[in-house]
Amino acid sequence: MAEHNDLGKLAEDLAAEYLIKKGYKILTRNFRFQKAEIDILAEKDNLVIIIEVKARSTDAFILPQEAVNKRKIKLIVSAANHYLEEFNKNLEVRFDIISVLPDETGKLMIEHIQDAFEAFDAN
Repeated sequence: MAEHNDLGKLAEDLAAEYLIKKGYKILTRNFRFQKAEIDILAEKDNLVIIIEVKARSTDAFILPQEAVNKRKIKLIVSAANHYLEEFNKNLEVRFDIISVLPDETGKLMIEHIQDAFEAFDAN
């Protein structure tokens, strides 16, 4: 497996652990619909939270959350709509991003950005 895939998997595992510690219930991970994938679907406070996990080995070029562009948002929203219909979830939805970057010592740091974007940002 490529090194960036290892980092991505590690970042998703760290994000899931972080969310569980914060009281989120993980519904599923790596939910796929057509060309889209949702990294983590969770539930908390009567919300379904769609979480995109972005990791980078450095922030020299672009912050991880800046990689979530309009095309990516459109795919995530499409997959989220499909999930909600398929599993009959009638809750409000929030879209979050969890950014994972190493600090100066190499320790991976998590930044949780709640309400990172809205479904209408896909238009």
